[in-house]
Amino acid sequence: MQVLRTGLLGALVVLLVSVSAAVFAENATVTEKGPFEKIEQVTDELLVVIADHAEAFPENESEYFQALNVLLEQHIDFNYIAKSVMGRSAKSATGEQRTEFAAIFRNGLIETYGRGLISYGDEKIVLLESVPLKPGQRMVSVKQEIQADGVVYPMEYSMALSKKTGQWKAINVVINGINMRNIFRSQFANAVQKSGGDIDTVIADWSAE
Repeated sequence: MQVLRTGLLGALVVLLVSVSAAVFAENATVTEKGPFEKIEQVTDELLVVIADHAEAFPENESEYFQALNVLLEQHIDFNYIAKSVMGRSAKSATGEQRTEFAAIFRNGLIETYGRGLISYGDEKIVLLESVPLKPGQRMVSVKQEIQADGVVYPMEYSMALSKKTGQWKAINVVINGINMRNIFRSQFANAVQKSGGDIDTVIADWSAE
């Protein structure tokens, strides 16, 4: 069965960077939504946040970004994504550096792409048929399509089950064949090389744009 979402929901793909969980749960909580339902949930909730803030934007951008942050940190594993983006540098970085980069990475994505969400209007996003999870399965791909102006863009979210929360969270997204996590990882590695290995400089100069 296909579930159709319209309007501003096409912008969700940009945010779900995106974005693998460090540890996984042996069992999810009874009330926790599955990965397919989770994508539907965050899509619906994102639409509400955008609709609530679109008219007054940009005067209310601080409140808008905060609302996005509260919503998305429930559904996206920003900390693990940031660590993955750092690649080999994560091993040599201090705990403080990893924490600082995770915060900058999250805030940069939310603010940069949050501004772009306001302009979305007529796209349609289709959640393709979900498949039953196997017993003990801890990772799964959720496939969607964005339909805009007669063109279809395939998306594939990587979802993982968190040991800490027992929740499914997005850890990456591939958009039309472009792996967003790999793009950010390459960006970070290039920045490290240019800075001569100065991670503090890379973190200070980081931009999600």
